[in-house]
Amino acid sequence: MGMLKEFKEFAMRGNVADMAVGIIIGAAFGKIVSSFVNDVLMPPLGMLIGKVDFSDLSVTLKAASSAADKPVLLRYGVFLNTIIDFAIVAFAIFLMIKAMNTLSRKPADAPPPKPSGEEVLLTEIRDLLKVRN
Repeated sequence: MGMLKEFKEFAMRGNVADMAVGIIIGAAFGKIVSSFVNDVLMPPLGMLIGKVDFSDLSVTLKAASSAADKPVLLRYGVFLNTIIDFAIVAFAIFLMIKAMNTLSRKPADAPPPKPSGEEVLLTEIRDLLKVRN
């Protein structure tokens, strides 16, 4: 039973729950980006470079020998789509992290916070002790 209890404590930590939410949102965001690349970005780009659908780009390594056989294809167009997906996701994450860093950065010319009453009192005690010694 010790292992079950330990697992429950691990699974209920805040970081694990946050990570799970991040993974789920990341997977959904990945689907959105894939759809954006495949359905919105690539058709006009393919049209501009000669009515090419990148997902159809391939090299036939072995032709089909019969109707039941499938050809062996090297589908580099799908790979190009995946690279573009990755670049867009990486750029979106970069922009998000950059925005978060900008928002969390403290202004350089902000005055330091005033010491609390306790700190002022402790500083006075320290100074009095220095004078005594």
